[in-house]
Amino acid sequence: MKYQPKLTLLSIFTLFTIISGHSQVSVNQDRLEQRIFDLAKFGLQENGETERVAFSDANIEANKWVISELTKMGLETHTDFAGNIVATRSGTKKNMKPIVFGSHIDRVPNGGNYDGCVGSMAALEVIQTLNENNIKTKHPFQVVIFSNEEGGVMGSRAIAGHLGKTALGVRNSTGYSMGEGIMRLGGDTTRIAEVARKEGDVTAFLELHIEQGGTLEKENIEIGVVEGIVGLKWWNVEFTGFANHAGTTPMDARQDALLAAAKYIVAVNEITNSFESAQVGTVGRIKAEPGAPNVIPGKVVASLEIRDLSSEVIEKVFNAIKAKTEDIAEASNVKVEIQPLDTTADPAIMDSQIQKIIAKNAESLGLTYKYMPSGAGHDAQDMALIAPTGMIFVPSKGGISHSPKEFTSAEDMANGANVLLSSLLSLDKMMD
Repeated sequence: MKYQPKLTLLSIFTLFTIISGHSQVSVNQDRLEQRIFDLAKFGLQENGETERVAFSDANIEANKWVISELTKMGLETHTDFAGNIVATRSGTKKNMKPIVFGSHIDRVPNGGNYDGCVGSMAALEVIQTLNENNIKTKHPFQVVIFSNEEGGVMGSRAIAGHLGKTALGVRNSTGYSMGEGIMRLGGDTTRIAEVARKEGDVTAFLELHIEQGGTLEKENIEIGVVEGIVGLKWWNVEFTGFANHAGTTPMDARQDALLAAAKYIVAVNEITNSFESAQVGTVGRIKAEPGAPNVIPGKVVASLEIRDLSSEVIEKVFNAIKAKTEDIAEASNVKVEIQPLDTTADPAIMDSQIQKIIAKNAESLGLTYKYMPSGAGHDAQDMALIAPTGMIFVPSKGGISHSPKEFTSAEDMANGANVLLSSLLSLDKMMD
């Protein structure tokens, strides 16, 4: 169950009055962009691209740099037992729970310099802007740079209390397991349970992130107000036919598992498009056996992934695909077995009041905005389990992400950081 903020005593009119009541300050756009460039130096390769997968030496060195930057700003900074960087700026009122914001700096292999990094460097820029303008807040402001987001939202899962022991054995491209990686980052696998926070331990959580899609750029919109992060489910779809000689077996006597799988792939696309929603269905992996040009494939294992903001929609799309796949198998004289995989994420709906705060602040800054879903997973998905949560999107050039060609302009980054800053100050004034 998602945690709900206690805002029932505030009318919408009063809410917006509070939001617009603070004087607006702005982040330093050039400094924010320079931080992105400085961070990109950790893991820089001879070809000019950066590699910084979680647990790598580059990740460790980048963490040290971030900790140094936060410490210089006067924040109480440490690495928690799950390898997250946690830095706290004190508030003026006692016994108030922190308003938390941040993102991640680890990357996928052959990734880009903006995914996660924009939200992380914007968090540092927000703190420095507050310090320079001598702005005090009632609540403590806490920056969290989450560990291993790209390899399974490890750090945020630990904070939400959902990082199980089995996950610690999963290895990434560095060869280190999550457990070994946590120790490398300065955490402690024997004390991970102490990282977990309960509902009410966090006043609110905000994450700024690049869109990782092309909607904002295509529609010439500056800010995305995230309504929710889609849930996803994975399955293996296994077709079993009969491997036989490709030259001597007549076409009408074949039990071709790959032919059935090909029809299944087309059906996934057609059925997913037949529903009136923003759901997506993908077959991203396929393996045919025995895999010889002169042998009719006797076995094929394909994947299925379905994403949507609604668990009910995911289930409806799956049931339709399942029924069609069984018909295809019968018509092709092969067997099919559909097996769910242990890779499931429930949809995470962002807090409705925080969505309004983000939208109002974007409007007050003269920025265009739209409400939209996130098709990718983020640390905010886990934080929404324990606190009122919101996400701010800024455009991705060409909709490109998880690529060295990933790019977000300095102006767009600064726009997002200013909306983040204003929204944090709004939350500080309105929430107790």
